[in-house]
Amino acid sequence: MDRVTLRGLRARGHHGVFERERVEGQTFVVDLVLHLDTRPAAAGDDLTRTAHYGLVAEEVTAIIAGEPVDLIETLAQRIADQCLKHEAVEEVEVTVHKPDAPITVPFDDVTVTIHRGRA
Repeated sequence: MDRVTLRGLRARGHHGVFERERVEGQTFVVDLVLHLDTRPAAAGDDLTRTAHYGLVAEEVTAIIAGEPVDLIETLAQRIADQCLKHEAVEEVEVTVHKPDAPITVPFDDVTVTIHRGRA
């Protein structure tokens, strides 16, 4: 499988289990690795035969900014489900970063990474 990678997609969302997170919101960052066969697109120089990463980026940021969820695991799953709606995408790896997570000790980042494929 070939890969198309998007790193550092950012949007403000209101995800989390604490009221402050739901009210104030925070920035979430997403990295994606789309697994697909790029040969058909390359052979015909045809955007319709690959994953349109500009469109995928817009869809992912809309999910981040959309309906709040408690867990970033749920957010990652919603993003994976959307990516797999693209016909060319066979598998996807989604990493959701929550750099402003409400943790009481110093830290750099909190991430959840999932890998999903077509059922």
